[in-house]
Amino acid sequence: MKLVKFISIGLLGLAAVLGNTLQAQNTPQLDLPRIKLSAGMHLIDTTVAATPEQRSTGLMFRKEMPTAEGMLFVFEQAEVQCFWMKNTLLPLTAAFVADDGTIVNLVDMKPQTLDSHCSKQPVRFVLEMNQGWFDKKGIKAGFKLGGRPFEKK
Repeated sequence: MKLVKFISIGLLGLAAVLGNTLQAQNTPQLDLPRIKLSAGMHLIDTTVAATPEQRSTGLMFRKEMPTAEGMLFVFEQAEVQCFWMKNTLLPLTAAFVADDGTIVNLVDMKPQTLDSHCSKQPVRFVLEMNQGWFDKKGIKAGFKLGGRPFEKK
């Protein structure tokens, strides 16, 4: 009887841990570092996704995002970067950005799809904004963003 009680308590503990893990996996990342970027006269408040875990979660599970806010994905080296929208509830535009801040290409992405959206050339940065933000500001491929990540070292 003691063995059954011990196993039951162990299973309850495991269920609680797994439940917390699943809950954490289904919540948006709101506590990431922040950095300010500029797009001409427009300021962008971005959260920074710099680790593999942060990048893989990205903006998943976010139900809303302020107009002048986005997420900057930072990769260790320049490669062709591809994004999808699994578990992402907001329509977004991805700006694939070169090391000097120049936007290589922009791609509109539909929520909760598995379509692959890729950079046209190797990049280290991807800036996701609410869909339509770049269009409303007249920002296109070739436009140069400003901010610490794009400064020469």
